[in-house]
Amino acid sequence: MNGAIKNETQIKNVRLLDSEKAVKRDRNLAYMMEHKPEYLLFSYYTEAGLNGLLRERLADMPIHDSWDNPVCQIRGTFTGHWLSAAARLYQETGNMELKGRADYVVSELGRCQERNGDGWAFSIPEKFLYGLKKGYHYWAPQYVCHKTMMGLLDMYEFAENAQALEILKGCADWFYRFTSDITRGNMDLMMDLEETGGMMELWADLYAVTKDPKHLELMRRYERPKLTEPVLRGEDVLTNMHANMTIPDIHGCARAYEVTGEDRYRKIVENYWDLAVTQRGTFATGGQTDAELWTARQKLGTRLSALNQEHCVVYNMIRLADYLYRWSGKAEYLDYMERNIENGLMAQGFWEAVHNNKAEDKLLPSSGLISYFLPLAAGSRKNWGTDDFWCCQCTLIQANAKYREFVYYKSEKGLTVAQFIPAEIDTAFAGVPVRVVQKAADLAGDFLTINPVSTKTDERPGYVQMRYDIEAKEAVAFELRIRLPWWLKQEARVLVNGEEIRYGKKESFAVISREWSHDTVDVILPKGITCCALPDEPHTVAFMDGPVVLGGLVSEERTLIGNIDKPETMIQPYHEREWYEWTGLYKTVNQMRGFYFKPLKEIGNQTYTVYFPVKNPGDHNGAAFL
Repeated sequence: MNGAIKNETQIKNVRLLDSEKAVKRDRNLAYMMEHKPEYLLFSYYTEAGLNGLLRERLADMPIHDSWDNPVCQIRGTFTGHWLSAAARLYQETGNMELKGRADYVVSELGRCQERNGDGWAFSIPEKFLYGLKKGYHYWAPQYVCHKTMMGLLDMYEFAENAQALEILKGCADWFYRFTSDITRGNMDLMMDLEETGGMMELWADLYAVTKDPKHLELMRRYERPKLTEPVLRGEDVLTNMHANMTIPDIHGCARAYEVTGEDRYRKIVENYWDLAVTQRGTFATGGQTDAELWTARQKLGTRLSALNQEHCVVYNMIRLADYLYRWSGKAEYLDYMERNIENGLMAQGFWEAVHNNKAEDKLLPSSGLISYFLPLAAGSRKNWGTDDFWCCQCTLIQANAKYREFVYYKSEKGLTVAQFIPAEIDTAFAGVPVRVVQKAADLAGDFLTINPVSTKTDERPGYVQMRYDIEAKEAVAFELRIRLPWWLKQEARVLVNGEEIRYGKKESFAVISREWSHDTVDVILPKGITCCALPDEPHTVAFMDGPVVLGGLVSEERTLIGNIDKPETMIQPYHEREWYEWTGLYKTVNQMRGFYFKPLKEIGNQTYTVYFPVKNPGDHNGAAFL
């Protein structure tokens, strides 16, 4: 195994630096601070009988709406996600006000648990679970409970809140009693009726902390054999199945493998990935779903719609890729994560307009909270939700608290740079403290002073350049491994202390093995435009600039004339520079009717099209445009 343990210590020593990811994290933090504890706790208080009965007081009670409304059956789900994100954001940023709020929520959950008297610390009534046991239909009560317990565990692990673990142990005792007399058949029925969320993964995580055999038994009880057994046999049971109902079950198997070492669990995870991703294919964005369902294998053209790429699926598949990379060391999982980060998480959450200068733009909102889906049909528009407390709003706040967790992976031999996200890590090799700082090189320069970066760069750079400053307390040898992404157009170049070197290449990584002290590494990654075709429509393509999908600012499907192997015959850079930075804008060339492209992650209220049929010049009624 490449490193088959969850390494919270490593995660805790990583901090984001200035970048668009840090901007999203900070917007997330500001949004988290908008939510007052009394709002987050309302349904928990109600269930524990702590809200009081005075009519005049109830009239002034703070109440969330939509999926977190007190009459909604999954009320309280958001609170668990909020705790999870709060714990991670506090640990990274040190924001004590956020920690104070989160600690208070935990203490009040403890008060609710004490008032309920049997370990129950949730926002819904116990009868939902007992009814589910009898075959009655409720909206995902175990899913709701999982989110609260997930938040408690993260508060223990990342915010050092000991009370959170004690509350969680009480919750686990309740579930152990609840499941002790359930037959396997009845348990299967319960898991088919409604989502259970990441219950199996949670119990495995808890077992890793407590080593209590009851928690290991709960993990085994919450496996879903009606899914895992056919997946273990390699059978496709995913086509047209609700995607996010299954991914957390596989997370459970992944974590079960890590805490037990049983190869069966690993095989289930690997087979699931093969069925869900390798055999099925992906959109250019990295997503696979339509209307929350897995598409048919290699048949994505007929599934382009306004309901593609549910945010929850994007987030959970990134997490699954993280498990698989840590076990295998294969860069394909990191490439997958990059696509989904750039064209999923970044495209679907916390959007803000850079400029709202046009008259029509001023009539529209200048920001968006969460786009539940990422539409990929021609003439699409993102549907931004605001405080609907959808499941995707819940994973939004978690996802934007986790960017740092996917940047670096450490092994005994060295450090792997997995994502090109500016961040620093404090670690150690052979007992020697080492700090590695990753930043994007300044390729734009200033526009107020004369400097070589600006004056000697007359077009948008066709490469990504990252710089790594390495500081070791004393000279120490280790490997620095840097991912060579799938989108490279030429060989990467590596400079150490300003001198270009011949680096080792292992699979899809540049490997630099040496003794480090006070050193600087520059990595230049040539990029360009790639046409990414639908697997079942090889002449229908999306355009990608490196790992970033471009959206055409056009309200209908248009056939383009050009050569798929030479994207520059169809699009070229446009408005390359704006003030102090390079843009990612393009425009069509050699077409009868032109239009513009911009990164999909930067599109907010504009109508866009991602996929375009392409014809060769000779196939277009004999016309030769090129």
